[in-house]
Amino acid sequence: MPCQTDFVKPFTPNEAKEIVLSLNRPAVFHNMVHDWPVSHWNITYLSELLQERELRFRIGKKKLDTEPQFETQCDYINGTFRQFHEWIQGNSQEEFGPFSQCDRTEFWAYADYKYLAALFNDRPEILQDISWADFGFPGRDGRESTLWVGSLGANTPCHIDSYGCNLVLQVEGRKKWHLFPPEDTAYLYPTRIPYEESSVFSKVNVVNPDRNRYPLFSAAHPYVITLHPGQVLLVPRLWWHHVESIDDITVSVNSWIELDSDHEARVEEAITRTVVCAFKSAESSVNTTCDWLNPTEDGATSHETNLQYLNRAVSAYTEHKRTGDELRRNTHGIEKPEMKTMKMDGHQESEKEQSTDSHFGQYLVPVLPLLTDFTKRETNDIRAELRPRAAEKEHKDGDVHTEDDSLGIQTSNSITSDEVLDCLVNPQVVRLVSQLLLNRKLCL
Repeated sequence: MPCQTDFVKPFTPNEAKEIVLSLNRPAVFHNMVHDWPVSHWNITYLSELLQERELRFRIGKKKLDTEPQFETQCDYINGTFRQFHEWIQGNSQEEFGPFSQCDRTEFWAYADYKYLAALFNDRPEILQDISWADFGFPGRDGRESTLWVGSLGANTPCHIDSYGCNLVLQVEGRKKWHLFPPEDTAYLYPTRIPYEESSVFSKVNVVNPDRNRYPLFSAAHPYVITLHPGQVLLVPRLWWHHVESIDDITVSVNSWIELDSDHEARVEEAITRTVVCAFKSAESSVNTTCDWLNPTEDGATSHETNLQYLNRAVSAYTEHKRTGDELRRNTHGIEKPEMKTMKMDGHQESEKEQSTDSHFGQYLVPVLPLLTDFTKRETNDIRAELRPRAAEKEHKDGDVHTEDDSLGIQTSNSITSDEVLDCLVNPQVVRLVSQLLLNRKLCL
């Protein structure tokens, strides 16, 4: 039997990179990080490593509600990993520090989105414990990674990340992931309130949905996976995901991998920021608080600043596009057109995707869809069934509603400003505006 140091990883860096950049469905890598020092970053090790370094913890309620528990609705405390660990173990309350005000049977705590480069700025050698080079990204380590430490029930509301794809290593404990394909966006009722750069949230609590209020969610296609220590989850671009800790303590490390599509996504995000800030600033005379901003945001930016950001994003995109066009013109020979075949679900699959699919097996396991009564039937049949049900619900409520299936937005006779804003910055609308804007600039 070979020793651990002689173990050959199931994929070469080039093979892993091809999978990461080509696969359009979530999948779990096995046996790729057994030799990474970060695999030993459990809560005991982190407590010793960071000693009395305080971090910000998000505090949420374990009580299950039909509405998502957004970060704007949570409390926050500053504490150490040692205090957090003592709180979870329930040892001496004197050692809990700020956690003593929270009953762990009713609340969870989450030290989320901690940039390792900032966390270990005085000990850069620690960042070498992570090596994304094994996935085909040489030089990428802890400097481009974030840390997530939570207790049982800690969760991130369902959302999509506007930029890149995501590699997530589970270090300690287990997390349950609910994922939805980009095609389900309309069924997830997207919103930009609370506003956070590069995050589009869902109004639906996907683990306990209010199907009467959000009837289209029944047509969504959930993919569910429990991630175990040592496994690495690939979350492809624009896949919706809700993440929840299902053990007393969980530790995860992730890295967002940049993609060419990020250039256009930055333009879309700049447009969104400009519209959201302009729209919400108009309400400042009525509401002086910025409760529409996610706590991760430093504050509302001025219209002038937002336009500068938009212009820089457009310039970067046009430069990238022109450089790419020149490279293609200078390439000798004619590229062979990519052949596509039809899959069982009616979508076309490219040769590259078929090649990537061939890697599925013991060491690359696809996340499978969760079959429900709705997912077993055609989407059009589901919509036909949902329309009269929603109309009956609205009639009982005594309010007249209309619904645009293509956008997943509900309106009523009593329209709120947030409903208008949800329409204006709906991902489909913003993408159309971005394309119109970029086409104008490219034609100049």
